[in-house]
Amino acid sequence: MQIPRCLVAVLAASTALAASPALASYGFYVGKNKTESGGVLIGGTGEEVSSHWLEIVPAQTHEEGTTVEVGVTEDASIPGRTTEIPQVSEAYRYLSMFYSDFAGFPAPLTNGGINEHQVAVRDIWATNRSELIEMTPRPQEGPQYSDLARLVMERATTAREGVELIGQLIEEHGYSTYGGNTHLIADPNEGWVVWEFAGGQGLWAAERLGPDDIRVLYPGYIEDFPEDFQDNPEYMGADNIVDFAVEQGWFDPEGDEPFNIFEVYGSQAEDDEARTGGFKYRTQAEIEQDLEEMAPVSEDEMMAAVRDRRIADDEAGYGQVASLEEGVDPDMIQIWVAPTGSVTAPFNPWWLGVQEVPMEYGAHRYLTKDAASTFLDPDFQIQEATDLAGRTFKQVMYFTCENPESYLPVVTDMLEGFEAQSQEDLGWVEASAQGLIDADQRDDARALLTHYATTRAMEALELGQTMADGLEAHLRMTSGLRRPEGKQMNSSGGETVNCLADADPDVPASEQ
Repeated sequence: MQIPRCLVAVLAASTALAASPALASYGFYVGKNKTESGGVLIGGTGEEVSSHWLEIVPAQTHEEGTTVEVGVTEDASIPGRTTEIPQVSEAYRYLSMFYSDFAGFPAPLTNGGINEHQVAVRDIWATNRSELIEMTPRPQEGPQYSDLARLVMERATTAREGVELIGQLIEEHGYSTYGGNTHLIADPNEGWVVWEFAGGQGLWAAERLGPDDIRVLYPGYIEDFPEDFQDNPEYMGADNIVDFAVEQGWFDPEGDEPFNIFEVYGSQAEDDEARTGGFKYRTQAEIEQDLEEMAPVSEDEMMAAVRDRRIADDEAGYGQVASLEEGVDPDMIQIWVAPTGSVTAPFNPWWLGVQEVPMEYGAHRYLTKDAASTFLDPDFQIQEATDLAGRTFKQVMYFTCENPESYLPVVTDMLEGFEAQSQEDLGWVEASAQGLIDADQRDDARALLTHYATTRAMEALELGQTMADGLEAHLRMTSGLRRPEGKQMNSSGGETVNCLADADPDVPASEQ
């Protein structure tokens, strides 16, 4: 193994700093009046115990009568059965990080991504009150959170259309849930938070996010909601969203309190608040305030927010950041994607015009459902033989989190330097590709985007291998590799690997 001297030297010179000592997925929205680019800025993580891989799904046409399977199985926490619903004749191209496992939810699963109309989707958990969960039919039927995210990307040309589509799908086909969920849907002009509720009553509500809004979701939330929402273009929802609450005695329309979606339909736990509940180390309100203070927010700053070690840990399967701007050619729509938790992995640029993803960023058996109980399909032997980017950067994470106060600043500097070079390259890459498109040479433009994106992704993987080798070498030369003390490798539900070990989560990472 060749030890990168520069990395070992920097690490050896680092001094240890003083230190002291979830559920699923973050979503970030910054309206276009609060961003550096003038476009809507969206970001987030996915949090799943699962393999993750990148796909750019091409546009597809379907014959009349084609159907698509949706729903959950009897193995879900709230048992259900899958059903078939009609497929549309034309499905749009989109980019997504897929993953393989959530009990009873058939793979491949997605939290969302971005489509050729610049409709971006993020899926974020949002627990409902226990009465709704208890009254959910067993078995339940209808599309679940991943189905809804995928169908919005396949079918919506605007964020508003995406919201309307979710409402229509729930009304016509039902909704399968693990206990409530939200989606953040955005386009170059606006965003929407859509909250889908358990209970089998067809309940959902949506709130518009405008150009001056900033929203952080973990969990997703909607608060005050007009009772006459049908007459207000800033809100949408199921026809019975107010009446059902009145029928159940959860809301008094004659009372002094406004109709508040979180207070009526959200968790009723004593300490839960819409903007301060369910968080890891920082509340949604605190992160929103940070973004307000740094406005106009840049892509760099959004990447840093998603990368924050109080957010991006071993639970974060990937990171995503995108600027949504009007007038962009579909092939030129671009998104930054980290192949695993971005605290120790770089954001790589991808465009919808990219024609293939390197095998190293595709599906592998690491953390894939049923991998331990089956042998490899021979068709996948070459892909499986390649290095897995997600696994490599997991190694970087595990080494880094062994001594975060010494290692994390070095790793962060290397990641940010790599991303800075990518951002500098974007100027000539996109200008060249757009010039080819304008000259009616679209195939050449796609070839250029594919060459740059795949080459840069492989350079990122080389960086990850260099960092992993250097970190391992430094550990061996100093403290040695710590052997595990527990008898079980799998976590029993306690703290997962993170770079906040023994640190104060209330102190910004840069100050620790």
